[in-house]
Amino acid sequence: MDTLEIIESWLWNPALEKTTGLAKAAVHIIRFVYAVIRDGVTGTLTLRAMGLVYVTILSIVPLLALTFSVLKSFGYHRKVEPLLYNFLAPLGDRGEDLTRQVMGFVDNIKGGLLAGIGLLLLIYTSVSMIKKVEDSFNYVFRVEHSRNVLQRFSEYLSVLLIGPVLMVTAMGLIAYVGNLDIVQNAAGISGVHETTLLVGKLLPYILISGLFTFSYMFIPNTSVNFFAALGGGITGGILWSSIGLLFTQFVVSASRNIDIYASFAVVIVALMWLYVSWLILLIGAQTAFYLEKPEYLRIGYKPLNIGNRLREKIGLEVIFEAARRFRDGKTPVTAAEIAALIDQPGLVISPVLRRLTNAGLIAESGKQGLIPGRDPATIKISDILGAIRNDHQWDIFNHGNWAPDVDAIDLKINRSIEDFYSNLSVYDALSTATGNDEKTPNI
Repeated sequence: MDTLEIIESWLWNPALEKTTGLAKAAVHIIRFVYAVIRDGVTGTLTLRAMGLVYVTILSIVPLLALTFSVLKSFGYHRKVEPLLYNFLAPLGDRGEDLTRQVMGFVDNIKGGLLAGIGLLLLIYTSVSMIKKVEDSFNYVFRVEHSRNVLQRFSEYLSVLLIGPVLMVTAMGLIAYVGNLDIVQNAAGISGVHETTLLVGKLLPYILISGLFTFSYMFIPNTSVNFFAALGGGITGGILWSSIGLLFTQFVVSASRNIDIYASFAVVIVALMWLYVSWLILLIGAQTAFYLEKPEYLRIGYKPLNIGNRLREKIGLEVIFEAARRFRDGKTPVTAAEIAALIDQPGLVISPVLRRLTNAGLIAESGKQGLIPGRDPATIKISDILGAIRNDHQWDIFNHGNWAPDVDAIDLKINRSIEDFYSNLSVYDALSTATGNDEKTPNI
């Protein structure tokens, strides 16, 4: 048993489940903090943050050029520079130099390049960057499928084209309201003055937290609870603003050693800050995920080991609940609802659901709804068990050289299931369970 297993055996000791009041709350907080730190240290969040740094280097200038061209049509294009400088502020004087260099690259892009093939290239590069961010968020939120190409371009472009305008407009409104005479006069009042100063200090935290919250709700290809996203956004915003102050002190104290790299110093410092920023964004996403699904706290990203009996029971539960909702004309069930019904984490449902979908027994309705893949009256119990137990053509290992006695036993098991359940449909099973069927099905 390694160190993490020992710690988890303490934190998830059954005796702690009996605690109440403040002790119970303290246990939950400690578990939560432990899970986030564990995943940040031992998981792949650090590797994904490194990958996002690489993508940022390739995409930052095209992304700014696209934003620059959109804002230029509204007369706001020079407002991009202070936004970029605020992001690079933890780099100190080097951040100011890097801001001028990046804006110089953007200014050098001629207007003719923002048309035709050049515009398509800029859009493709910008969308590709957000796609990489979505992949990382999908990993954190345990989402297996990304958006399709049409959704990607329509939803991403709406953010790329409208988002900068809304952000700059909001900042302009804040500045306009702050310069109004009535506001200036009110700020001179003693109590209001202190409140204004406090709001001014908190505003960077609020803006960053709001941006992070929006990212956690919009970018993953799944619905995220607002309060969970807000919790992750506040965590990420506080970390980003606080670590930014510490990073500034680090840059100042390490300036002599960094100067060894001469002109490369600004690049190295910028890469370090980019890495820290992406890692904070992913840690905030991890916080939002655990706030929404605390049942994952212990398992984290460890491989899931469950028995075939549990898989078969999950498969039956999925089909039965989908068929019951379909029969009664109710809203399609979701995987999250099934997980809550059987008191199991969604992680154990995903592989079973994939096999049922590939076998044509379950189909997706809408973004997360599940409906029967065909008439439940034609779905036999043996079909469900076979979809989970038997080999599929899309399985990576769907062959083998088995001994004759092994094949013989396997054949007998399959024949027993077929003989016993081949005449029992899903509707038959539901009617028998609820006592609505006058005739006992032939099993």
